[in-house]
Parts: sequence; C-alpha cells; structure tokens
Amino acid sequence: MDLQIINPLEIPEWDDMIAQHPDATIFHTSSWARVLSESYGYRPLYFTKIESGELKALVPMMEVKSFITGKRGVSLPFTDYCPPLLTEGYDLEAIFPQLVRFGEKSGWKYVELRGTHGDILNAVPSTTYLTHTLPLSEDADRIRSGFRNSTVRNIKRAVKEGVEVTMDATLPGMKEFYRLNCMTRKEHGLPPQPFYFFRNLHRHIISRGSGTVFLGSYQGKTVAAVVCLQFGKKAVYKYGASDRRFLATRANNLVMWKAIKHYGSTGFETFCFGRTEPENSGLSQFKAGWGTEEGNISYLRFDLHRKDFIRQVPGTRNWHNQVFSKMPIPTLNMVGKLLYRHMG
Repeated sequence: MDLQIINPLEIPEWDDMIAQHPDATIFHTSSWARVLSESYGYRPLYFTKIESGELKALVPMMEVKSFITGKRGVSLPFTDYCPPLLTEGYDLEAIFPQLVRFGEKSGWKYVELRGTHGDILNAVPSTTYLTHTLPLSEDADRIRSGFRNSTVRNIKRAVKEGVEVTMDATLPGMKEFYRLNCMTRKEHGLPPQPFYFFRNLHRHIISRGSGTVFLGSYQGKTVAAVVCLQFGKKAVYKYGASDRRFLATRANNLVMWKAIKHYGSTGFETFCFGRTEPENSGLSQFKAGWGTEEGNISYLRFDLHRKDFIRQVPGTRNWHNQVFSKMPIPTLNMVGKLLYRHMG
C-alpha cells in the first residue's frame, strides 16, 4: 500500500473529508495543523490513502527540527492524542514501515505516535496516560446524577460564593485565560507556552466556532478559566488555569460544570478531560469525580538508530522545576518563547 504525503493546509475540503471517520477529533483538523505550523514552524507531513475522494487511511505527522532536541516526526506535537484514522482493510502494521523509511531518509531521530494501542506492532509503549471521558446528554440532571457527592458540593459552594461563569470567544477572553495560565504554570514550575500560540489558537479555532473560553469570576475578578475545543460531536477540555488565592470558592468546579452543560445542551455526545499522568492521582480523582469513563492511551516511540521501540522515563519534578517556580512571570514568558518550539 503506497501512501501519499500531503499538507492538509493545502486541501480546502480536508475537514469535511476526515469528518466522515468516527474517530476524527479536533486534533486531526487542518485548523489544529495550522496552529502548530504557524506557531512553531513545524512541517505538516500527513501520510494518507485517499480513494475516489474518500479517506481510507491517515497518520498525521509533523516534522520537528531543532538544534537542541534534534529532528523527528511526531503525531502530533502538543497534542494529547491523535490516533491514526483507518478504515476496514487498512492497518498500522502495513503503514508503519513507510513512516520508518521516510524518517530514515529524512534524518529523524525517532517516529512518535500519540494515542494508539500498545499491542499494535507488538510495541512497548514509550508512555501511557489515563483518559477520562464523560458521555453527554441534553438533560443536565441526568449528567449530574453521575457526579460524586464531593463534586456536587463544590459546584454548590461556588454558586453560594457568588462565582459567575461566562463564555467568551474573543481575543480579550483568551488573554484573561493566558494571564491565569502564566500563574498556574509558575506554580507547577514550568514556563507557559508563548502567547502567540494561544493567539493562533484563537484565530484559527476559537474565533471560527470550534472552541470557546469559559471564564469564572469572583467579585468582578477572573479567577478560573477553561479552554475547550470541539469537532463533530466531540468536545475536549484542552487547557485550564486558576488563581490559587481563590481556590476556596471552588470556581474551577463551576466553570467545568458550565462547560459540560453547554456541550450537553448543544448536542455534543462526549466531553473528554484530556490526558492524565498515572502518577498524578489528585488530578485523576478530580476527573473521575465527574462520572467519567476511564481509559488508557499509549504513545509509541520508534528509535530510528536502534530500530526498536523505546520507553521514556516517567516525568518527575527536577531541579529546573524549582528554578522555574521562583522566576518572575515575565522571565518565564521569555523562557517559554525560547524553548517551546524545541519541545514538540
């Protein structure tokens, strides 16, 4: 099976084509490809099989070139999951050798797939994450009936405290999220992604009706925010941030509940809470409290020099996290601008 390598940014009907596949997500769209390409200069290389205008097979890849971290193919950078889209008669076992050959000719260090199953190709996953997905309904009470008592109490607490939630698809709304995001990343000892990434996210996705920002305010001040993306009948919680000084208001819970209610009432079928590291039990418990269905996604990384799948060492809090947590936010922003394009 010969695959064609295409750039989805050059195919006007791309999103309509992938929409026919039941597993397609916002991360397979040309809009997400454009955000990554414009923000970080990554080269889209989408390995495809198209017959009579119908997509039969797709492995979306981005070529990441960095003098710091090397050259490699990733499907896709800064993406929780982006599994291959395959129809009956097409399988990854037949496709993967073509990715390897292309990577070898291109001088890649490795090929990475994000969101496939570890039993494919008899591969040992490089990393495994948890996923939490909530089935939606237009009946808000039906959704809420699956919540843990603690989740319901936290929502009621936020309402009692006077937290208000608004939907905001404007660039100023994205800037409010980013202000909180910088604070949250500092607390975690990590630099934030540069604002131009979120500006492109707004320009190519949010402003075109494929996502929104939910802002929670307390006494006139924005204290929590969530960025959600959507495609087809699937909604995804992609980014969240908050001001820890107002954690007791439980604004985070009410913001999330408003997002879930919105997507349920507008005909969406699922709300995905994104990926979670297995060792992050606190975050996992928070997501489980919404009545979600827990699953697993695996990342596969094939080292082109060793010609084998490799494992990654689980992330731990290192000395650099301590350093980043002590930096002023403007300095952290500069670090993010310098480093993120090398980290995809």
